[in-house]
Amino acid sequence: MNAVEVHNISMKYQSLNGEIAALTNIGFSVQDGEFVSIVGPSGCGKSTLLSIISGLLSPSSGTVWLSGEKVTGTSKKIGYMLQKDHLFNWRTIWQNVMLGLEIRKAVTQEAKERARILLKTYGLYEFKNRYPDQLSGGMRQRAALIRTLVTDPQILLLDEAFSALDYQTRLAVNDDIYSIIKKENRTAILVTHDISESISMADRIIVLSKRPGMVKNIHEIKLSCSNRTPLTCREAPEFRHYFQEIWKELDVHV
Repeated sequence: MNAVEVHNISMKYQSLNGEIAALTNIGFSVQDGEFVSIVGPSGCGKSTLLSIISGLLSPSSGTVWLSGEKVTGTSKKIGYMLQKDHLFNWRTIWQNVMLGLEIRKAVTQEAKERARILLKTYGLYEFKNRYPDQLSGGMRQRAALIRTLVTDPQILLLDEAFSALDYQTRLAVNDDIYSIIKKENRTAILVTHDISESISMADRIIVLSKRPGMVKNIHEIKLSCSNRTPLTCREAPEFRHYFQEIWKELDVHV
């Protein structure tokens, strides 16, 4: 059974100038444990698509299924990471990590232990009593991911989750987040404008057309890396080929 199935999703908005089509007949599936990336020109509906998958938005037509269950609203199976980490500066890292559990009224001893294990495993336990503004950008993103993972979601949606970081930090965080997602065996869907980031992290890349967004192509990424990480992938001989092909597909003038 697939973790995510998207069937013929279309989305239309009403505006002062009439009806605007954002997405048209989007269809794809994501297997359990797979890392899929979605790329496309600005304004093609990538973030809208994630909101539909998460149940935050209802599509104009079409359906989304999560592990065989039709999406009719928000689901505990989904964890969402946005461009900003949205850590609260007046709460410690521990308090930030526990926030989602508090909102769900699910703060149990088992959940607290899961939070402790995640913080220890990913190098943040000694900083649990610090505040967000005392941490680097990369550490903040790790804390944000742990806050998401501690609620035990099956599927992670990453909406431009690294774009607020400087380039060097972003490369390091790509490696961090990728290793955490793979180690925790989570299914992930990443929306990004960065073709290189997409190729280096994803098992498959879905390329959307300009608005209204349609699936233009789906690339299965096969790179000759013995120990695959986002950094080592960038050195693979096939990397440039994928980059050039996707770049041409994203050229709205072609």
